[in-house]
Amino acid sequence: MGRENIPENVKLLLGVLVLQCCLAGFHVVTRAALNMGISKIVFTVYRNSIALALLGPFAYLLEKKNRPPLTFSLLVQFFLLAFCGITCNQGFYLLGLHYLSPTYASAIQNTVPAITFVLAACLRLEQVNINRRYGMAKVIGTVVSIGGATIITLYKGMPLMNFKSSHMLGGSTASSNHVLNWTVGCLFLLGNCFSWSGWMVLQAPVLKKYPARLSVLALTLVFGLVQLLAIAAFCENDSKKWKLHSGEELFTVIYAGIVASGVTLSLQIWCIDRGGALFTAIFQPVQTVMVAIMAAIMLGDELYTGGVIGAVLIVIGLYSVLWGKNEEKRISNQGNEPELSRHLLREESSPETKSVTNDIP
Repeated sequence: MGRENIPENVKLLLGVLVLQCCLAGFHVVTRAALNMGISKIVFTVYRNSIALALLGPFAYLLEKKNRPPLTFSLLVQFFLLAFCGITCNQGFYLLGLHYLSPTYASAIQNTVPAITFVLAACLRLEQVNINRRYGMAKVIGTVVSIGGATIITLYKGMPLMNFKSSHMLGGSTASSNHVLNWTVGCLFLLGNCFSWSGWMVLQAPVLKKYPARLSVLALTLVFGLVQLLAIAAFCENDSKKWKLHSGEELFTVIYAGIVASGVTLSLQIWCIDRGGALFTAIFQPVQTVMVAIMAAIMLGDELYTGGVIGAVLIVIGLYSVLWGKNEEKRISNQGNEPELSRHLLREESSPETKSVTNDIP
């Protein structure tokens, strides 16, 4: 009864905030893993293997009666989803993080909402009408949110807090301010952003044909592991690289597998299904604020006035987008929008959809 009394928009808001918190922690943990010397391909294989072991049984048991039959066309689409969402997304991210700090990596990923906005609009998955107030609110909110996150990175201002005396990850991992190569790191992370946006947008048509959310994720992980192992056969054939040598290395792999791959990917599918690709991506700038806070506490970085100013702008932008989405849905329900928009919005709130997505933990 408790869950049923919680408004749907509150559940969605909490879901995307928890999603960004988990991903923010992943930035710091992954930087620690790279500093410890873990192989990038080994880290990615272990991460996705743990995620598959965790989610596979749930996908099989909870969606046993809801899975449509697999076709060759669906298998090809799952392969492409894995290529975008697993192989390219995670591979470009680790290569970019090798050259940049977690804060820079998170800040660059704030281009995801803009990229997703363009892709979703081109595929007619996101309705944009700048002649209406709600359409302008979504556009302005997106720009303001990205601008706030950019200020956090480009404008430091006066220091507010200093946690240098309370490192939690040790001196070997306190390298968040160290940038090896800005240009190369940016190019890799932009590839990560395009892959991530493409994965979010391409999920929508796949989920319509195969409305078994956990099974989609499990099959994506299977194809992703096949691709990663094929790459590892050529790039990482030294058996010593596949051994974990400390408890810290084991923790980073477990966190990446259970939280960053298992929990967040499931939660992301749930959020996309309930709120759409753009709604999920617009919360990406919140992650930058969380990374800045975690880096201050765990890596000893300072908090600056620029971070506070950027956080305020992000909140303003998010409220603008939320208002635009709610106003669009209200007008659409009154029958003032095109039939395609009404159909998509009805499908998001249909009993059939809710009965499936409520099975996701």
